[in-house]
Amino acid sequence: MAEIDGQTIIARALKTQGVECLFGVVGIPVTGIAAAAQREGIKYVGMRHEMPATYAAQAVSYLGGRIGAALAVSGPGVLNAVGAFANAWSNRWPMLLLGGSYERTGHSMGFFQEADQLTPLRPYAKYAERVESIERIPLYIAEAVKKALHGVPGPVYLDLPGDIIAGKVDEDAVQWAPRVPDARRPQADPMDVEAALAAIKTAEQPLVIIGKGVAYARAEQEARAFVERTGLPYLAMPMAKGVLPDDHDQSAAAARSFVLQNADLIFLVGARLNWMLHFGLPPRFRPGVRVVQLDINPEEVGVNVPTEVMMVGDAKATLGQLLDSLDAEPWEFPSDSEWVGAVRAEARTNLQAVEDMKQDESVPIGYYRALRSIEEAMPHDMILVAEGASTMDISRTVLNNYLPRTRLDAGSFGSMGLGHGFAIGAATQFPGKRILCLQGDGAFGFAGTECEVAVRYNLPITWVVFNNGGIGGHRAELFEREEKPVGGMSPAARYDIMMEGLGGKGFNAIDSAQLDAALQEALAMPGPSLINVPLDPDARRKPQAFGWLTSTRD
Repeated sequence: MAEIDGQTIIARALKTQGVECLFGVVGIPVTGIAAAAQREGIKYVGMRHEMPATYAAQAVSYLGGRIGAALAVSGPGVLNAVGAFANAWSNRWPMLLLGGSYERTGHSMGFFQEADQLTPLRPYAKYAERVESIERIPLYIAEAVKKALHGVPGPVYLDLPGDIIAGKVDEDAVQWAPRVPDARRPQADPMDVEAALAAIKTAEQPLVIIGKGVAYARAEQEARAFVERTGLPYLAMPMAKGVLPDDHDQSAAAARSFVLQNADLIFLVGARLNWMLHFGLPPRFRPGVRVVQLDINPEEVGVNVPTEVMMVGDAKATLGQLLDSLDAEPWEFPSDSEWVGAVRAEARTNLQAVEDMKQDESVPIGYYRALRSIEEAMPHDMILVAEGASTMDISRTVLNNYLPRTRLDAGSFGSMGLGHGFAIGAATQFPGKRILCLQGDGAFGFAGTECEVAVRYNLPITWVVFNNGGIGGHRAELFEREEKPVGGMSPAARYDIMMEGLGGKGFNAIDSAQLDAALQEALAMPGPSLINVPLDPDARRKPQAFGWLTSTRD
């Protein structure tokens, strides 16, 4: 039998396990893996940095790929990926990171880029191992994919020594592994399902909170049916926007603070009571709020607030169980209740306050007016990537999503620098679909040269950069001082010219009319574009009843 090298074995094993796209930065010793992947029919996207490559891979997994994969060179290359890898851990998203490593015989000799790459990754990995033989490569890849997809999803890492990658063995000696089956959808205990419905029926001011776990589980049809058949108001977490259309009559998004503070029972579906939900504690929540919780991970149940009823299971399967129970015994929360009326009244008041800000035609332009232009230009099926403190937070309240998995943002980890990788991953997963990557100037700067990747592959991504002089916004005169503002970034920077230099199309929009025109042209282009929007440095979010982060000391 003919000989086969390690890089070809790796590529064939990845293909067997359903990897369709590999994002990476090549160099010693992994260049051959990328080339072999292309020969096996896997699309390879060459990125400019390992961090966005790792973000792109996890975005592919979340958006609909079986599992996305990233490739990094040894030493600094793998270490560059750690922060993005941890983001997948925090969000409970599967992905596979392949890292080149020093040769097996070079341990402690000071080999090229020799480093312990397993230790920094293991705290965030469901599985992290160093491959020890060429023949067993497929077994390692299969085990990693199984760990990533099954149970609570998460990222996995394989350390690939250079001599494993380049080495050769007889093909008959290779221990090929079959395709790992897709993850099963476990149902909750039927007694817990009945107890959950019984508890919900006793609430006077109930609220459903839908998390991105519902979106990941592809449970949008079941979630919508449950909400509509029960008549309960619901709140979608940021990346659950679009599971139900944001303009749905039962959405409580515009009354978020009100419903969280006044609900006497929350049905937590695929969401966690972490910092994003203020830990479920006063003052943001009602003291003694009752919690009914559905999660695939039993370790998430009862965190920060005791759970009255727990349902451990897949969101799609378990919501289906709830619907079956409602088939047998229909129930609906009264649509004319005082609670529903109060939620709708609060939402109308808040929406009107935002609408007034969206009409402000001042120059330089403010957040709300700029977002109005985007809102009016975006097709309903567009994927939106939003990143950067106020830019991300305010966009969540202004830009509606109408379909599931059409919003990507900082997520549970509060990561910065993910926008470019997420946008490229989304464009790769859905060829030809228009992607809008909305970023503040600070967020854009983490990985702005990834725009060249979009140019090289002719990806239909439009970047919109809200340029307000850095983190938090800074007036131009502050940069005339010897001591520059600590969060400041050049307000005169022309990111559109940078895009032009990389080969894409750039626009500079200093008022709403120019922004409207730029969006119309950019969104009709087949390739990448960037719109630089000089934003009012004093522009802020509308006044909030609470700070963005609730302290556990409150």
